[in-house]
Amino acid sequence: MSYKDTLSPQIFIYLLCIKLKLLKTKRIVITGGPGSGKTALITYLEKEGYAVMHEISRDVILEAQKQGIEQLFLENPILFSEKLLEGRLKQFHEGKNCAAPILFYDRGMPDVTAYMDYVNTHYPENFSETCLEHKYDEIFVLPPWEAIYEQDNERYESFEQAEKIFHFLKNGYGNFGYNVYEVPVGSIKKRVDYILNKLKEKN
Repeated sequence: MSYKDTLSPQIFIYLLCIKLKLLKTKRIVITGGPGSGKTALITYLEKEGYAVMHEISRDVILEAQKQGIEQLFLENPILFSEKLLEGRLKQFHEGKNCAAPILFYDRGMPDVTAYMDYVNTHYPENFSETCLEHKYDEIFVLPPWEAIYEQDNERYESFEQAEKIFHFLKNGYGNFGYNVYEVPVGSIKKRVDYILNKLKEKN
């Protein structure tokens, strides 16, 4: 008896559709200002078996620090943002090879333009064009959470700044036509349940 004989017809067809890419993988962005608990939530989802794309901004920051640039975003926001957009676009294209029904992204491309708007810095037109041409399916934003907020060498914003960034993110995604869901403050499990329940409602 093959494994096909042990599956219900519905599950077998579902798995076959994924294999043949007949079912489109849902691209879900989880974003938020610094200190919102976003990374912990993504880590939890990954441990639960969900496919995820991790945040890349810290890698960009650390690489710049190795080159003697302590705060690349503040010293050269265009270069920093170009590196982020390039990396997140690469993640978007890599998502085409994902066989899972849901793929979670730790931040999306519109985060780049939202942060640029936050610092009131003009950016090339292709930034917005890239965001419009490569769309995600759903967006969830986490509000800043003062009880868990900590600053470090890569997170230099104050809590008040984190609150402003949150609003720029929410409005920034909205400007690209997204319906943005705000995830309530709470335990990681409650936040994950909120996200998964919203996704079930959409299906």
